[in-house]
Amino acid sequence: MKSLALTLALLSPLAMAHNFKESAPVPLVKIGEQGELVLNGKEVGYQPWQSTQLTGKVYMIQHIAGRSSAKELNAPMIEAIKAAKLPHDQYQTVTIINSDDAIWGTSGFVKSSAEKSKQEFPWSSIVLDAKGMARNAWALTPESSAIVLLGKDGKVLFAKDGQLAQADIDKVMGLIKTHL
Repeated sequence: MKSLALTLALLSPLAMAHNFKESAPVPLVKIGEQGELVLNGKEVGYQPWQSTQLTGKVYMIQHIAGRSSAKELNAPMIEAIKAAKLPHDQYQTVTIINSDDAIWGTSGFVKSSAEKSKQEFPWSSIVLDAKGMARNAWALTPESSAIVLLGKDGKVLFAKDGQLAQADIDKVMGLIKTHL
């Protein structure tokens, strides 16, 4: 019986993999070190970013660990977004890359890759989180990916930590279309 209790205690944090609440704003995150990538001509700079600025549009936050395996987890969701050709004035994807959760020795590559993405897709919103502020504030699983959808009022419509199933992707796409 003790081993069952111990097993359940160890698994329970995985079941509660995030602390988002539907119809509430995401817990506050402020990222001052590195932060949001901005273009200054052809050069990429950084500015502080915080979650309170996510209002006025439908926002989908993709939070990923700074490793290719995490990026691949929810690539089908990103492909569905690209295929939908959503209006930039009403919808925005925000990619938060946790470079603190990169494979040892690769954080420079993660930063360089994020900067190249910003130059290739200047309308994209990319945030580099060098200290794992979002992952910690939102109680996300290490080495993973999370998708959080916010309505125009900045309140959570959908949240899942980990890989989305096709039914999840369909739900997110339906919610986006309903809330545009």
